[in-house]
Amino acid sequence: MEAKTLAARRKTTLKAIIESALRREIRPSADLENPDPSRFEVGPFGILRIRKASGTPATTMAQVSAVQEALEIEELQRITHPQRP
Repeated sequence: MEAKTLAARRKTTLKAIIESALRREIRPSADLENPDPSRFEVGPFGILRIRKASGTPATTMAQVSAVQEALEIEELQRITHPQRP
């Protein structure tokens, strides 16, 4: 209810306020620092990504599948054997 009142005071819609807030949240940070420019680069959306070295082979689907499987096994282990404090 307070959000609707705020929207009315600003002479806008609740949808516009929510959209503006979401855009602000996903906007790239202006103070984004690259910890190691030789290893990382800033992508088109302002997100750090690993710089691909020239001459390195492309990632294969087998490699992607292996990483996904390892992550799933790790998650299953975490779920079935939780750490007790």
